[in-house]
This record gives sequence, structure tokens and C-alpha cells, in this order.
Amino acid sequence: MKLGVLAHTFGKQPTSSLAARIAGSGFTSVQLALAKALSDIDSSTGKLSPGLANWVGEQFHKEGIRIAVLGCYINPVHPDTAARKSELARFKEHLRYARDFGCSIVATETGSVTTYKETHPTSYEEQGFEVLRESVLELAEEADKWGVHVAIEPVSVHTLHTREHMQRLFEEVPSSSVGLLFDPCNLIKVEHVVNQADFLRDVFEQLYDRMIAIHAKDVAFDVSGKKYNPVPGEGILDYPLFFELLKAYKPHIDISLEGVTAEQADDAAAYLRRLWHADN
Repeated sequence: MKLGVLAHTFGKQPTSSLAARIAGSGFTSVQLALAKALSDIDSSTGKLSPGLANWVGEQFHKEGIRIAVLGCYINPVHPDTAARKSELARFKEHLRYARDFGCSIVATETGSVTTYKETHPTSYEEQGFEVLRESVLELAEEADKWGVHVAIEPVSVHTLHTREHMQRLFEEVPSSSVGLLFDPCNLIKVEHVVNQADFLRDVFEQLYDRMIAIHAKDVAFDVSGKKYNPVPGEGILDYPLFFELLKAYKPHIDISLEGVTAEQADDAAAYLRRLWHADN
């Protein structure tokens, strides 16, 4: 099992200290959001360089940690054109230097599904999708230049909030540099609770070939139907089936633990490892 963790789970720290802390918990990879995790570098737009990226990568490598994904969570459907351009520029800079970090994937989510509700009350979902498509086309063009991947993470309340939306994006952005960062808990809605197996199998059957990274957490719904994320094992995610599908469709894919505190991380990781190896 290639189990990593979101680096900022352990707070914002100097790079070498953070790498040592993560290694001490037995993780072998990270999803690294530079601005959230590293206190000793300035990762604002324009400040990255091959030298800086190599130095960061070396600090993790010395601890046996690989940077599997760079997290650069922008709003690619920002309604302000100038702000959206700035967000895309930041993401493009991460794409340019990703391989200098020892990484080939840069990830983002897709902005709120209601972003254009005031300006396009009857067609806000479609308007958001169209803006997203143009943004992803622009990012894909940059990724193609550098031989790296744009990982799109759909979420149940974001512009991409279903398997069908994700599939449409892949069809309308015909670039193999765009892939899926799949977090089943992000996409599960209340209606999937009773047919979770069908939901999981459908996503894998339709999109497994575009999956390039995985998030692992858990999910539950309160009596009002509001979603929340308990620690793995205390929610409703069918982890045995999820892991069975991962082993069948995407062996050795990078999995990053999220949705836990630093204090919960070790026990959550141990739980996931036990489940993964239970049928071996």
C-alpha cells in the first residue's frame, strides 16, 4: 500500500522538520501544498525556481518521503477575470516546476457550484462548467509543455459534482495531461448511502483509466443530511470495497490520508493499512 498524507496535516513547519515528522509516522509520500505546509519558504507566485524546488524535494527525500502530488488549490471559476487569471498563473508555475520537486501531478478542486447563481440564476451550473472548461484547457496546454498532470478533484458541492460532470470535462478537454484525483467521500451524496456499492463501482468502471491519485478519509451524514468527515472507520465509506476496487483497477496508485488531525493520523493510517492487508 502506497500510503501518504497531506503534509499540512502536521501544521506549517520548516521543511526539514516537517519531513522528519511525517517520516516518523511511517508515511512514504505526501501531497504537498507549499503555502499551507512550509514555513521557511515563500511560495507566492513568481518565487518558485528549479533550485528551490530541488531543495524542498531533497529535504523530503532524505527522510524517505516522495512528493506524490503538489496541492495548488485555486478557484478556476472565479467570477472576476483578473483574479481568475492570477489563480491560473499560480497553478501554471507549479506545473512548470513540478518535476523539480520530484513530482508530476498538481491538484486543484473546481470552485463552488453556485458561483454564478446571482448572475445566471437559471443556468449557473452550465455557466460555471463553461468557465471551468476554459480554465482547464489553459492549464492542460501548460501541462502538456512540461510533461506533467493536472489533477482535478470533484466535490459534491463544486462545479464538478458528479461522475457525469467529470466524464464530460474529459471529453471536452481532450488532453491526456488532465486526470482525476478521486476522493470517494467528496463525491458521495445522501442518495448514495443506500447504494454505495453501485456508486463506487460506477465511478471505477467509467473513470478508472483517468485516476491518477487518491484521497482517503471517511464520510457521514447527520440527521439533517449535512455531510461531515469523521476519522476513517467511524463513517460510512465501504473501505473493504473501495480498497478491493483500487487493487483491481489502480494497483500502486498513490493514496493520501486526509481529514484527520496530527493526533489522529497515526491511528488512522494503522487502520487503513490493516484493512488493505486484511485479505492478503
